[in-house]
Amino acid sequence: MISKYLVIILIAVSIIFLAGCRNDHTDNFEAAFSGEIQHIHGVGYAGETDGLYFATHGGLKMFRDSEWYETTRNYNDYMGFNAVDEGFYTSGHPGGDSDIPNPFGIQRSFDGGRTLEHVKFEGETDYHAMALGYNSHDIFLFNPEVNSELERGFYKSVDEGENWEQADANGLDGEVLHLALHPSDSNFVAAATSTGIFLSENGGEEFKILTDSNQSGTAVYFYEDDLYYATYDGQPTLIKREIKNSDSTTVSLPELKEADVLYIAINPNNEDELAIYTTTQDAYLTDTGREGQWKNILNEGKVK
Repeated sequence: MISKYLVIILIAVSIIFLAGCRNDHTDNFEAAFSGEIQHIHGVGYAGETDGLYFATHGGLKMFRDSEWYETTRNYNDYMGFNAVDEGFYTSGHPGGDSDIPNPFGIQRSFDGGRTLEHVKFEGETDYHAMALGYNSHDIFLFNPEVNSELERGFYKSVDEGENWEQADANGLDGEVLHLALHPSDSNFVAAATSTGIFLSENGGEEFKILTDSNQSGTAVYFYEDDLYYATYDGQPTLIKREIKNSDSTTVSLPELKEADVLYIAINPNNEDELAIYTTTQDAYLTDTGREGQWKNILNEGKVK
């Protein structure tokens, strides 16, 4: 029989160990950040309470409670970054402090980027055009070259990357710049391409264009049953479209100095907080019903 003294010692050791882990979680992995951010390839609210993440060539930057932070390790080149309800999925290339094979394939993190978990195609493919269902974690992507399982083309997975089905993507035209997947209903897929904004209602089998011929698509984003999309025709435009009845409204933008909107995100804890990131390396937030004043949190790559 284990003595009560040994039990007390084991409990004490466990408490010390857990406290150390908790300290690493809150103190050592993140640090205050000031300076410039360049080469952003994804923006989103990763997890329900972890703030706004910026995926860069040199690791993650976070804007939380009006303060900027950066990670102190895992300086990876994050591409195809997608925030989900539990964290994020990503592709890209490992940083100098990582032992993950290059390229990433598909990885995910449910602990704020502290650890990355292999999903598929590690060491095979770098995905730039990839979309995740925020709640479902279904995946829709463009596979740029043949790998161990997929030919070149569009594919979807409804079991978090275990199995894949090719999508015909009939009607989709132009260079694909950005993909988006409905949070829970993966029949709805959106694409921003060089020729416009496209929407599929059957899982990417067929797409229809939503925009005029003179507009190029720059960003797509689903929030609940609304599709937000950005276009550019000499001036940037942001549209909110209800996917079930096709009603559309224009969302007022800040003065963008001839910039395109590249990424769109909405805070799941405060749906009035809309975030955008632009080609001039500016980021803005609004918390006044999306129709009021915008706050500039990143100015030409410099944090504010």
